Amino acid sequence: MQLLDRIKTACITELGYWTILVIGRSLRWKVEGWENLEDVHRSGKRFIGAFWHNRIFMTSYFFRHRNIVAMISQNRDGEYIARVSRRLGFGSARGSSSRGSRRAVVEMLRSLRRERDVFFTLDGPRGPRYVVKPGAAYIARKSGNPILPFTISAEKKWVLGSWDGFIIPKPFSCALVLIGTAIDIDPDAGDAEMKGIVERIQNSMDALCRRSDTYWDKYPEQ
Repeated sequence: MQLLDRIKTACITELGYWTILVIGRSLRWKVEGWENLEDVHRSGKRFIGAFWHNRIFMTSYFFRHRNIVAMISQNRDGEYIARVSRRLGFGSARGSSSRGSRRAVVEMLRSLRRERDVFFTLDGPRGPRYVVKPGAAYIARKSGNPILPFTISAEKKWVLGSWDGFIIPKPFSCALVLIGTAIDIDPDAGDAEMKGIVERIQNSMDALCRRSDTYWDKYPEQ
């Protein structure tokens, strides 16, 4: 990496880290479904946290320093995300559906065996937005650990013009974390069953998003 590139990467990393930290600390957090996460751990398993790509900002703050490994793409944006994530206490498995997927899957399976939870952006790294890809279901089948769908919504936010509509919450706003019911996958599930599981994940995520993104219309200034 050239000197100017290293300087640029370092500056973007610092800016990203402190922006997440400062805004995250200013938010008023509301959490529903935390018992679903605890149920997975009480069963002696780890979870594959599944969420949408545009919620990375809020997810990175809320789940910081919890010994979680996240799958992060190998492109330039992924490099920035990986560096910021490390500052926030995340491990990283570098790869995506388009590049380095095999190595990243192996690393995530290894992390689960070492009793670390893992995170997976269901529609990343290139979309289409809000369409579930099968990677998380494959890791769940191979590892014997459940998928834990969740979403985070902000009452007041900026939405960027990226493919995913990346969300940055406005300082001092409210943020809602909704954690769904864990989804177990039979290690012997065939292709037809896996297709049904992917549809089940899609339906769960759609329901969570509808509920969280309309929450502030029903209960403003909670």
